[in-house]
Amino acid sequence: MPAIVTADLRLNQPRYASLPNIMKAKKKPLDEKSPADYGADVKPRLKVIKTEEPGGRKAGVKVKNVAELVDKLKNEAGVL
Repeated sequence: MPAIVTADLRLNQPRYASLPNIMKAKKKPLDEKSPADYGADVKPRLKVIKTEEPGGRKAGVKVKNVAELVDKLKNEAGVL
């Protein structure tokens, strides 16, 4: 679907609340609602069967020069 998106130059500039507005917000009551009020079902849908840590890493190999590195990449790793 086609869409038009516009942005303002002040898009990334934060707007700070003034002290009177902060004091007004402290007095305002908060309505607590449950997910059932919105008709949402929050029961878990996934079942964890098993968890395990990944295996440890093997020690690396030091090469003496670039030619040896290229040879190992071609023959052992199958990269090049």
